[in-house]
Amino acid sequence: MNRLFGKGKEKTPAPNLTDCISNIDSRGESIDKKIARLDAELKKYKDQMKKMREGPAKNMVKQKAMRVLKQKKMYDNQRDNLMQQSFNLEQQNYNIQNIKDTKTTVDAMKVGVKEFKKAYKHVDIDQVENLQDELEDLSEQANDIQEVMGRSYGMPELDEDDLEAELDALGDELDLEDSSYLDDAVATPSVPSSEPGGESMRDNVPVDEYGLPQIPQTAK
Repeated sequence: MNRLFGKGKEKTPAPNLTDCISNIDSRGESIDKKIARLDAELKKYKDQMKKMREGPAKNMVKQKAMRVLKQKKMYDNQRDNLMQQSFNLEQQNYNIQNIKDTKTTVDAMKVGVKEFKKAYKHVDIDQVENLQDELEDLSEQANDIQEVMGRSYGMPELDEDDLEAELDALGDELDLEDSSYLDDAVATPSVPSSEPGGESMRDNVPVDEYGLPQIPQTAK
């Protein structure tokens, strides 16, 4: 079949900016190596010329150096052109990628708006407001129920002034009761007023130096 109709021409892939930039950079690196080699050769000729006297030999070396310098200038121009091409392609590649990212972002925003509108169709503002009103009413009813459940039953009505007076009096009585048993517990015996061996009277009864009633002594 290929002999009769011929083989179709294969389609070449579209040029890729990234590959183009890579190829240009590779060419630039190759030129940089050539420039470095020419610089080394120029340095060698310059060193030779410094050691040589004026004459045909020095002029010959100078001509060689001039030829190498011209080649170097040519490679410098080529390298500058390649660098500019690479820069332009990188800028173009950056702009293309930026456009792609922007398109992706816009597509995502469109999907988000579509989903938002779809979900918003199932939401009724009036229904939401009614739900809020119902929740508020239920909260008020719950508070009323708690208030009713907390009421007191069978408690006589008392005057607050009488309660305060009774509370003050009760506080005084509690203070007296609490301190009476402490006073008895901490009470210490009275210090004897007479010298040891002396006599004193308590309720018209003779007591010794320790405050104890004296025993009458019998006559011998």
